[in-house]
Amino acid sequence: MRLISKNPSRRRGAAMVEMAFVLPIFFMVVLGIIEFGRAMMVSQLVTNAAREATRLGIIDGSTNATVTTWVKDFLVGSINVPAADVTVTITVTAAAGNPNPANEIGSSKPRDLVTIKVAVPFDKVSYIPGTYLKGKTLSATSAMRHE
Repeated sequence: MRLISKNPSRRRGAAMVEMAFVLPIFFMVVLGIIEFGRAMMVSQLVTNAAREATRLGIIDGSTNATVTTWVKDFLVGSINVPAADVTVTITVTAAAGNPNPANEIGSSKPRDLVTIKVAVPFDKVSYIPGTYLKGKTLSATSAMRHE
């Protein structure tokens, strides 16, 4: 019978082989966590931008240009996305009995519904170039009645 040697030198390369198999998977999981965390953070900031822009848009004296500029400045400063990649859509729906404001915040009347949608392509704010979230758009919509 052969005796099993308790000499660790026979398993010298086992740890290296195990690390070679596990390390790429571990790094993929860690980078995925970072990327989805970034997506959630950007999504929350886009939601905040839409909500604050709607609050800005429902007060007297606001215009479409001031709201759009505020949203773009906020997102450029917070998530470092180019202003050209931020899409702001403003819709003003007239309340019953009010004239049609033609999607202009400046000509809206009290009780008109101001809806603002903000969208940012995830490709422009992603840390890691990849294919899983490629082509996805992070967007948020907020609606309030004009004061």
